[in-house]
Amino acid sequence: MRLATVTMSPYQCSMHMPTILSVLTLADLLALLWLFAAWLGIGWLTEHPPARHPSVSTLMVNYRHEWMRQFITRQPRIFDSAILQTLREGTTFFASASMIAIGGGMALIGNPESLRQVAGELELGQAPTVLWQLKVMTALFFVANAFLKFVWAHRLFGYCAILMASVPNEADDPLADIRAHQAAELNVTAAKSYNIGLRSVYFGLAALGWLAGAWMLAITTTVVFALTWRREFASNSREIMLRDLPRIGKI
Repeated sequence: MRLATVTMSPYQCSMHMPTILSVLTLADLLALLWLFAAWLGIGWLTEHPPARHPSVSTLMVNYRHEWMRQFITRQPRIFDSAILQTLREGTTFFASASMIAIGGGMALIGNPESLRQVAGELELGQAPTVLWQLKVMTALFFVANAFLKFVWAHRLFGYCAILMASVPNEADDPLADIRAHQAAELNVTAAKSYNIGLRSVYFGLAALGWLAGAWMLAITTTVVFALTWRREFASNSREIMLRDLPRIGKI
């Protein structure tokens, strides 16, 4: 007696595989919504704080303009180039770390058996492989965004270095104030991308809480949100910056 061979098309096979929406519970969806709302919300609040309660990021805008104001008359300017080089090294470090994290995450997603084994060793419960892949991909989304922001910040700091080099040595030169102001604006823009990258790293770590369940994701997101808010609006460093705050004006 011969057994009939049954073949199935890729479409028919996909019908038997769990879809993303089918493996997500209401708690998962709510936790994900809170994750992205907190990430976008704290980012907007940091860049657009109340006028009477500025964030650390907005306070640093004043000091970056003051830096370029002092840069015009500082001789020699080696100190300024050293500071800028330190800023670029910071972006390089985080960009490299983000690339390593992306590579590791993609390797984990591409090997479902390893992913299932890791989940089993951590005793995170039984769940379809597609759900574990989605959880890792969510964290990778934030890491990838951080990588792009760090790379762009590194490039902007390079542009800033070129504009700083174009500032005339004579303080009374008509172009001195103009070039210094341009350098300050580029420095501020680079710092904004750098800060966005850091926040993405923070919330990428919060997204890893989803590996332990929806409630843990909600908790880690709340912790990261509170930590970020405190550093921007209630830290000791902020109180120090508020003392004799320089004003942004014509350089």
